[in-house]
Amino acid sequence: MSDSSIAEVRLVLEARDVSVQFGGVKALTNVSVSVKAGEICGLIGPNGAGKSTFLNAATRLVSYTSGSIMLDGQPLKGVGSRDMIGMGVARTFQNLGLYASMTVLENVMIGAHHRFGGKFTQAIFAPFRVRSQERSAREKALAVLEEVGMVELAPRLAGSLPYPLQKRMEIARALAAEPKILLLDEPAGGLTHGEVHEFGALVDGIRRKRNLSILLIEHHMGLVMSLCDRIVVLHLGRNLAEGTPSEIKSNDAVIAAYLGKAA
Repeated sequence: MSDSSIAEVRLVLEARDVSVQFGGVKALTNVSVSVKAGEICGLIGPNGAGKSTFLNAATRLVSYTSGSIMLDGQPLKGVGSRDMIGMGVARTFQNLGLYASMTVLENVMIGAHHRFGGKFTQAIFAPFRVRSQERSAREKALAVLEEVGMVELAPRLAGSLPYPLQKRMEIARALAAEPKILLLDEPAGGLTHGEVHEFGALVDGIRRKRNLSILLIEHHMGLVMSLCDRIVVLHLGRNLAEGTPSEIKSNDAVIAAYLGKAA
């Protein structure tokens, strides 16, 4: 088997029979989702289907009561949410988490900081090392901003950017962490049709350049169907279907539960 064939079948993220319960409410029941190396996998379903809950479980923001989640074959049970970025998992949220009063460059540098440390004791006893780490983080952030077409905006305040560019900056911040897998939670929300098309081209270009694995939650079906290699559908906290975009579009259960006849 060639190296490329091995890469195609390697699972970067593998969740098996994951259940999440809040009090007496079952948010997820035996949900299984996998993402292959270099793949864009869509995670879709109606509101309340459990999509964001799954991302929260995969990034350890909530605990799962049963099942397993593996990252490159390593179990995530017991891993703290603060440690996920160091393990290679970067995520964006539905609500932008930008620092409006900081520059674009500073926002993106935050994504790179975990790779360099910069502890308080180092600042006291090894200031030259800390300054070197800051320079490295700055250089990495500028390179990522160049990659997403925003390097000229580096000195701008993040809060002054229009919404589509804030979305793009959030992607850049996630990429600065050099993740193995990128989790995108409704990244096209609030964008116009033309902006959605540009955003899709950006994400696809990043995937191809970096051979990056991406798990995408999105309600914009045009983007999902054009961008994703494979789609997993959740409904009422359970797996409903899985397949290629063409298979999902013609799946009667998915049409009835989510897509509707127009799809």
